[in-house]
Amino acid sequence: MRVVEWAGLNQDERRATLARPAVRIGARLRATVAAIFSDVERDGFAAVERWACEIDNRAPRFVKLDERMVAGARATLASEDLTALAIAAYNVRRYHAATKPGDASIEVRPGVSCRQMWWPIERCGLYIPGGSAPLFSTLLMLAIPARAAGVPNIVVSTPPNRDGEAEPAIIAAAALCGLDGLWLIGGAQAIAAMTFGAGPAKAEKLFGPGNAYVAEAKRYAASMPGGPQIDTPAGPSELMVIADESARADFVAADLLSQAEHDADAQVLLVSTSAALAKRVQEELAHQLPTLPRADIAARPLANARCIVVESAAAAIEVANAYAPEHLSLQIAGAEALAEGVRNAGAVFVGPWSAETFGDYVCGPSHVLPTDGAARAWSGINVASFMKCVNVQTLTEPGARDLSRAAARLARLEGLEAHARAADLRGAR
Repeated sequence: MRVVEWAGLNQDERRATLARPAVRIGARLRATVAAIFSDVERDGFAAVERWACEIDNRAPRFVKLDERMVAGARATLASEDLTALAIAAYNVRRYHAATKPGDASIEVRPGVSCRQMWWPIERCGLYIPGGSAPLFSTLLMLAIPARAAGVPNIVVSTPPNRDGEAEPAIIAAAALCGLDGLWLIGGAQAIAAMTFGAGPAKAEKLFGPGNAYVAEAKRYAASMPGGPQIDTPAGPSELMVIADESARADFVAADLLSQAEHDADAQVLLVSTSAALAKRVQEELAHQLPTLPRADIAARPLANARCIVVESAAAAIEVANAYAPEHLSLQIAGAEALAEGVRNAGAVFVGPWSAETFGDYVCGPSHVLPTDGAARAWSGINVASFMKCVNVQTLTEPGARDLSRAAARLARLEGLEAHARAADLRGAR
């Protein structure tokens, strides 16, 4: 972990220190995604089958989650695992039920009433990554807020496991979410299938993380005329920890490693007011890393990690806002007050006991969060992500007459005479 003194850097050096590694999307990857979309648009489910067999050696299929299948999946899991899943689902459901946006109305002036009505989108497509670590937790973090929003049609696609089946933990999680089935399709072909309704039903909005092919496929889908919306821009996962002399070095190191083990491109940063603490964290990293089953993966992000030494807690928060991390951990004195100054972060974890791991699984808010600096403008997934807002405006005759002159003046100021006359007619006596 490279250590830098923030106060001694000029503006260019600070930007370079906070710069994320360039993610290059190769021409071959782009061409493959474009070819998949072209084929699926032309040939529908037959094209999805061809690509799935070529890439995953498995034909796509729909798995109905009947009582027998769910019971069989649950039987393969330890009772403690099932209890943990139930705790996570309960907390996620409770949080999102409490934070669902509600309708609002206001009379802006006599005779002029405006309402804001929230409606669920008709159909969403959820992509749940598989591979070496099937993310059943992501299913909870997406399907439960979709349910809270009232989305009537939830389409889920996930890659098959090595045996060509759905992972038992994903089946168990899907049952807790009230889902009746899963599509076993992975990669860009799954995104294309949900974009065009080729097998899975066509989705108005696509959600979920994935590899580079999935991320590019979502971007491609959203760029199409009339294509689906997407949740957030996706990139490698990130964690920034702000810590001072009071922090426990073993806690900080464990948190950094928990993010580093995601994948080789994950980003981990430590910002500290204490060079001594930074040294202890480095020692802990060296001690803990070799004991991890995914040590070879976690080692690569650590090789690119930075420790930024700052002069004050306020300076640390400035660094965090400049970087806009996906996850921000505040293991520093006065963390609750400092959290009030965090403007740019996907999720904030306050105090030494608030491990980012808890947010990944059991606290309640969704762990699907903006990465790659997108937290400057994007929020993490919430109930509103699965809803749309309709504004309703009602004017009485006196209200219309009261506003007609102002509306007509503004319309003519923009050169729109027909607009002005529509207002004039309401103002005529």
